[in-house]
Formats: sequence, C-alpha cells, structure tokens
Amino acid sequence: MRKVIIGIIIAVALILMVFAMGMCSSLFGSRRPFSGGGEIGLIKLEDMIVTADDFIERMEEARKDDGIKAILLRIDSPGGSVAASQEIFEEVKKVNAVKPVIASMGDVAASGGYYAACGARRIFANAGTITGSIGVRMEHMNIEELLKWAKVSHETFKSGKFKDIGAFDRQMTPEEREIVQGVLSNLHEQFKKAVAESRHLTKEQIDEIADGRVYSGEQALKLGLVDELGGLAVATAAAANAAGVKGEPSIRKIEHEKGLFYRLFSENADLLMEKIIGRTNTDSYKF
Repeated sequence: MRKVIIGIIIAVALILMVFAMGMCSSLFGSRRPFSGGGEIGLIKLEDMIVTADDFIERMEEARKDDGIKAILLRIDSPGGSVAASQEIFEEVKKVNAVKPVIASMGDVAASGGYYAACGARRIFANAGTITGSIGVRMEHMNIEELLKWAKVSHETFKSGKFKDIGAFDRQMTPEEREIVQGVLSNLHEQFKKAVAESRHLTKEQIDEIADGRVYSGEQALKLGLVDELGGLAVATAAAANAAGVKGEPSIRKIEHEKGLFYRLFSENADLLMEKIIGRTNTDSYKF
C-alpha cells in the first residue's frame, strides 16, 4: 500500500512538473509550431511615445529569432517624444534591412506614430485611420499672474543667459522665442527629410503636405504617405508574402509584461510633470 501511495505521489509530481514547464514556456514566449512554414512577429506600438527602450528590445528579439520570418508592426499612437520617435524609426529601418517589417495603422498613427511607420517596407492604413501630422510642437505654460495673485515669489539662479528659456513665471523674450522656433524648425526639417526619403517624395511634395495637419488613411494613400488601404488581416498577408511564408502564417505577439508600478509612474510621470509645470528642456519637444 505504501508503494502505491509513493507511486501516486511521484506521478502527481511529474504531472505538475510538466504543467509548470508548459506554463513557463507560455509565459516566456517560446515558439509555437509553425502552421505554414514560418512565424510573423506581431509588435505593437501604442499610446504616447515616451521612450524607445522597450520597443527596441522587442524588435531586437524578433530580429534575432530565426523562427520569425517577418514583423507586423501594429501602430495605434498619436506620437510623443522627438528623440524616442527617431530611435524607433531607425530601429524599424535597421530590422527591415534583415527581415520584412510591414506597418499596419489602427485608429491613429500620427506624428511620431507615423514617423515610426516610415521605417517599414510597406505601410497599410484603414480608410478612416488618422495619420500624418508631420510637424513639431512645444507647450509652454506661463503662470506669472497666478503667482502674483497668490503672493508667491519665485527666483531662478542661472549661469547662462538662456538657461531658463521657457520659465513658467515669466513671458519669453523675443530673442528667446526666436531660439525656440529655430529648434522647432530644425526638428521639423529632420522629420520631413526622413519622410521624404522613406516615401520617395520630392522636397516640393513634402513641403506641401508636411504642415502639421492630419489626414485620413484614404487621403494619405493619394498623397503617397501610405502604400495600401487594408486592416490587420491584409497587412498580415502582405507580411507573409514578403517573407515567402506559404500557407497561413503563425502569429506570435512579442510583448513584455509591465508591472502596475511601471505603467502608472515610469511611463506617465514625464508627461504629468510637463502638464503641471510646462517643462521646456529638450524632452518637451514632441512630434
């Protein structure tokens, strides 16, 4: 009887071990069997772009994985940080040189979100997708009068004449405004150059459409900003075709789980501070 009980315990332990191994495999993203000779890696770029770190890690994971034959980049983002958007664009271009990257736009792929798509081999949009917004902006809040009303004084100590450009307790001087506008104009030219080169548009063509306005997917197609109209399924088929995958491809989401603390604070703290005090350092420039 004792041997039977021990045997049952061992059997249960083995079953639990196999179950645990399966769970770990699922949690850590091991590859599923191919259904058509290759996998398509699905990477999402969503919400406001604050940092490029996580996105780049996921793109690199997909690039190094031999089982992934192409990458489907699903974008639902209104844009965000200038530098982060540029890093994402460069990463998409780099990976696309190794294996096909197809961009699929959801509801919104504007400004920095559109910038990211330009690094892909082909761009798909729905007819009603909001895209474009090729421009740069900076927000500045001046609460000088509010501080006077509240009888609150504020002092700034600086070592350079322009170190406090955009201070929230005073108006900008004409000279300061000229400097800020110069930076914005330069960033805008960088954005336009990237789009023009990626979409094979002339300077005249990009100057005419890159004034910050948004377009529908249907309008963007006519302007050469996207390649084709179609949803996620159409873009998936294009990714499979670009990679030479026969039959229906297996789709693998490449995502990193983020804890509640990270989501609440790390991603949103920067944006919250901008809204509260109107920061004007280089991180405040947004696509």
